[in-house]
Formats: sequence, structure tokens, C-alpha cells
Amino acid sequence: MSSPDLIHNAAEMARYRVTGMDCPSCAAKIEKAVRSVGVEEVKVSIATQVMTLHVSDPGAQLPEVERAVTGIGYRLDRLGGSDVDHEGDIDDLPKDLSHITPAYRRALWIVILLNVGYGVIEMFGGFISGSQALKADALDFLGDGLITFLGVLAIGWSLVWRARSALIQGLFLGALGLGVLANTAYRVLVQQQPEAELMGLFAVIALVVNVVAVLPLLPHRTGDANVRAVWLFSRNDAIGNAAVVLAAGLVAWTGTAWPDLVVAAVIAGLFMQSSWSIIRDAKADLQESI
Repeated sequence: MSSPDLIHNAAEMARYRVTGMDCPSCAAKIEKAVRSVGVEEVKVSIATQVMTLHVSDPGAQLPEVERAVTGIGYRLDRLGGSDVDHEGDIDDLPKDLSHITPAYRRALWIVILLNVGYGVIEMFGGFISGSQALKADALDFLGDGLITFLGVLAIGWSLVWRARSALIQGLFLGALGLGVLANTAYRVLVQQQPEAELMGLFAVIALVVNVVAVLPLLPHRTGDANVRAVWLFSRNDAIGNAAVVLAAGLVAWTGTAWPDLVVAAVIAGLFMQSSWSIIRDAKADLQESI
């Protein structure tokens, strides 16, 4: 047996539920923070929102890990004793869910409805205006809403069921993203100019919706990283909204569809990257749970 294998066997595995992640870069940032305190074996799954690590001295190292991760703005809940559900899956439950109050759940449901609801509206706006950029921005709304939806439903779920749910979500979002990319590629050939006024109108409304989505969570902001995540969602979405508004102006100015197509390709490409990360992590989590 090699030396790394001996070290791995001697180490103790610890798992945390991470609150506040909204993209693969968040997972990479958390892993970097954990490695900075000397823990090399760490994996953060964006699909199940779970961090798994191996430490040789839990009493000394885990407090350092917790300080490092919470210090960059994320919340950690240690996954404690394992129960077995009716299908025989390991059910790791967080030790502290005291911050999940009925009022907090209601606030999250408002955020979900705003994101998914306007995502559907903006997708419809993309079709009637002929704008690929609006369709891509609508995917971002749908993705944020569904990720939050999964987070609400998965409170207390086993790792296996969180992974299964995330895999279905990732495949669904990936199919939508591929559809937008394929349609964008087709529009490159057809070159149908979208209606710039409708593009701009829907993008401005989207910016307003992003701001409104933050308001329900503000009363629950103390000690909860989900608010930070929603702020990040809103910030990233606002950048996308601004890009669509800019594209609408350039479409009107140049009289061509190219600004719309470029923005659509960039937004949809970033969306597909996130979708692939969810699928990859969900498959890895399911393999580990077998």
C-alpha cells in the first residue's frame, strides 16, 4: 500500500453542508480556503452543497477549516450522525438547522417564484422579440430559481436524494442551454434582427426583479449566507441584464442581430458551464454513495 493510501486510511472523514454557493467558482474558492489551512483532501460539490474532507487531527483542524470557510462568507453546518432511510441510503443530517424558520422558508419561496416566474416571462419575451440574449438571460433566472428550489426541498434530505435531484435539475437546465445555443447558431445563419425596444424593456424589468428578489431575505440576513448568495445571484444577473440592455441599444444602432447573438452565446455558454458542473458533481456524489 502506498504512502498516500496509508495517510488517507488514517484520516477521518468529515462532511459539512455549505450555504451560500451559487456557482462552480464558489466551490473552487472554498476548496482553496480549506487547503490554505493545511487540509489537502477536500471536495466541494455544487450539486449537493456538501463539502467532504479528510483530516488527521479533527479536533485541531476542523475549527481552522470552519474559520477559513466562514471567513470568506459561507455558512457551514456539520453533518452529524448518520441514519438510514427506508431505502437504505445514508441520511446525513446537519447538526444545526435553527436558522431555517418558517418565515425564512417563506422568504426563500418568494425568491423562487420571482426567479422562475420571470424566467418564464422573459423566455416568452425572447420569442416574441426574436432575441436570443433574452432567452439566455431567462435561463439564468430559471437556473437561480431552481437551485434555490432544490435547496429548500433538500433540507434534511440524504446525500443520495440531494444528488439525484441535482442530477435531474442539471440535465434539465443543460437541455435548455443546449436549445438556446443551437437556436443562436441557427440565427447566425438566418440573421433575423430582434426588436430592440422589446429587448430593452424586458431586460430593464429583469433588473427590477433582481432587486425585488433580495428584499424578502433582508430581515433574515444576520448569520445566514443564503442572503449573500442571493446578492451574488442578483449581482451576476444584473450584469447579464445590463449586457442585454447594451445589446438592445447596439442592435438599434447598428441595425444588425450580431450584438444580440454575441451576448446570447456568452450568457448561454456560462450557463452551460454551471449546468455541467452540477451534473458532474451529482454523478460523483452518487458514485461515492454506492
